[in-house]
Amino acid sequence: MPQDDVCKVTCVHDEKVTQIKNDLHKQDTMSAAKIFKALSDDTRIKIAYALSIEEELCVCDVSMIVECTAATASHHLRLLRNMGLAKYRKEGKLVYYSLDDDHVRQIIQTAFSHLKEGKHLAATTKN
Repeated sequence: MPQDDVCKVTCVHDEKVTQIKNDLHKQDTMSAAKIFKALSDDTRIKIAYALSIEEELCVCDVSMIVECTAATASHHLRLLRNMGLAKYRKEGKLVYYSLDDDHVRQIIQTAFSHLKEGKHLAATTKN
């Protein structure tokens, strides 16, 4: 099976490569990867999506939305909080969670917006 998605000859664009490598060395790629790893779980992405729509939700509401126990929801919310993606506040006996900031909301909304374009379907059917 021929591979038409690979260069047939080697041609390195030195300036581009050097510039990007220098910039990349300044970035914390491991922490960025951990953000995506935290969001790669189906339950956590559902929670993040819910929090991207509703400014703030209590743990009980989250558990009902994603159809899991409050303990499971709390576990996933804690992981999102520990990764710096969510924050919480206590009000009496209730705990409310929200996304940490608008950057997180944008990541979630952009991912779902991209899915609506349908490009991911074409990519998965070609492989």
